[in-house]
Amino acid sequence: MCGLTGCWGRPASAETLERDAACMCRAIQHRGPDDGGVWTDPELGVALGFRRLAIIDVSPAGHQPMASETGRYVATFNGEIYNFAAIRASLGDTIHWRGHSDTEVLLAAIERWGLTPAIERCSGMFAIALWDRQERALHLIRDRLGEKPMYYGSFDGTLLFGSELKALRAHPAWRGTIDRAALSLYLRHNYVPAPYSIYENVRKVVPGTIATFRDPAVEPEITTYWSALEVAERGVRNPLSGDDAESVTQLESLMRRVIGDEMVSDVPLGAFLSGGVDSSALVAVMQADSTQPVKTFTIGFDEAAHNEAPHAEAVARHLGTQHTELYVTPQDAMDVIPRLPQIYDEPFADSSQIPTFLVAQLARQHVTVSLSGEGGDELFAGYNRYFWGERLWRRLERVPRAARSMIGRTLLGVSPASWDSAFEAASPILPKRFHTATPGGKVHKVAAFMSADSSDALYRGLMTHWRDPRAITSAAEPETVLTRTGGQPSFDGVVNRMRYFDTVSELPDDILVKVDRATMAVSLESRAPFLHPDIVEFAWRIPPSQQVRDGQGKWLLRQVLYKYVPRELIERPKMGFGVPIASWLRGPLREWADALIAEDRLRREGYLAPELIRQAWDDHQAGVTDNSHLLWGVLMFQAWLETQ
Repeated sequence: MCGLTGCWGRPASAETLERDAACMCRAIQHRGPDDGGVWTDPELGVALGFRRLAIIDVSPAGHQPMASETGRYVATFNGEIYNFAAIRASLGDTIHWRGHSDTEVLLAAIERWGLTPAIERCSGMFAIALWDRQERALHLIRDRLGEKPMYYGSFDGTLLFGSELKALRAHPAWRGTIDRAALSLYLRHNYVPAPYSIYENVRKVVPGTIATFRDPAVEPEITTYWSALEVAERGVRNPLSGDDAESVTQLESLMRRVIGDEMVSDVPLGAFLSGGVDSSALVAVMQADSTQPVKTFTIGFDEAAHNEAPHAEAVARHLGTQHTELYVTPQDAMDVIPRLPQIYDEPFADSSQIPTFLVAQLARQHVTVSLSGEGGDELFAGYNRYFWGERLWRRLERVPRAARSMIGRTLLGVSPASWDSAFEAASPILPKRFHTATPGGKVHKVAAFMSADSSDALYRGLMTHWRDPRAITSAAEPETVLTRTGGQPSFDGVVNRMRYFDTVSELPDDILVKVDRATMAVSLESRAPFLHPDIVEFAWRIPPSQQVRDGQGKWLLRQVLYKYVPRELIERPKMGFGVPIASWLRGPLREWADALIAEDRLRREGYLAPELIRQAWDDHQAGVTDNSHLLWGVLMFQAWLETQ
């Protein structure tokens, strides 16, 4: 894992370019503390900068920026290509290899086969800046699912790019203006979806694409080399044809191959273990193929509703891993909050960013690489909303919208706290599928969108935070992958459509952002084997009967897991990885939050309408409803704004 950055503008002296690029590199030194480098072309005003976290080929032969053998291409590469050894073998013996890094293999493949064919052969996570000296073109490339970030923006004819916004802000040409339309999107999602950023003139490279610049002041040409939509549609059209046992065997074999490839490292490696299905299956396969105990890490909380540590410890003990757990106090977690705006660079409000940072910090004390289970929920149908949403929509579509709207208003008339109490009292007689954390909040979220006219609209409602962001920002939301009229899935099925929408929205723009920034802040590389393209393609071929069965998701993945771990260690309500933000906002964070959203302050800053925010705050403080998911988004924007 590393950090890259650079600029392309008017011709300048080598000293000027090196100074500017070095300054940009220093801003992201946490992504690569082991080494750094700058390459410049003064005649064309180009500079590439790099910070290295050495994982594969830790020798000087892996130094970047790196030139290809002929000198045509110069690259900076953030990430890992897991099949680089196979690519190297297919290139033959005609190349004079200087080392054994995947970056060198990548450059040789591009020279041999061309850019797009070479990238299509690469399985891994990556963001790449590639300067073509012959064509005088800059290519910015992002991996298929968006594991690695890439920002770019043009300022008075100077193109700036980098792994994090702080690198762009370090350049003297930087001028940042908040994009109010992106702010509206942020309030809806609690993150800013690609291709937008919080700044008007800065964009993110979309996963699975190459942005090619032939002029630093002109918008790039966008090439799609991999499409999640095409993979999903092809998989649904061609489902697995074997019986249950054959599908389980296929998935287990695929996982063992992929996880084995991703355990290749020249530095210490471990895994995050929550005790849930995804991380337990990952660690089980790792341990089965390892001659030494796998190092595993988890954090615990004293609040039982948020504490998965005992479950993780039980799984670790059964598998025989070298397990490290750390119980953190509420103060430990809250001490992270002032660092969040600097870590995430733009407003970001998934509150599980706090424990994610804490477990990354714990792991980094022992390893440099950690595997994790991101993607398991999206690929294997694990989120409760998938099967709740499917059952709900089957019932809703049989009821006239007017009647549904009335029922929704009735459900909203009972406070979430009262619903929580009702579910708790009925717990002994409720089916297992209704056992879930914070049921009252889920009832309110569903009730608010009972008038939806399609399952897609229901999904968008379930994934919405502020229902009318324009009322707060006075800015309309631009089109996103969720709202565009074209390019939507052709297949039916609520579960599959929700899985697809998550894969192209929440996964790259929330889940993977959260993990990348949290781990990189402590110079830890995180790898997500479930996002390997072979597993992604396999997962889309899993028929519905092997996704959800008996009201429970991840059926097929569970069967693989149960070969290694007893069912009773895994079977429990899905908990998630969060912290008690709702109670903290009424207690130890109340003074901090109240100051950030003071009415006079909001009016003076001029970005957010204070009336709606203060009403949400007052209702939350009074216990009328749990507005923590709304307020956390506002608070993270306000805290970020303080840093500008």
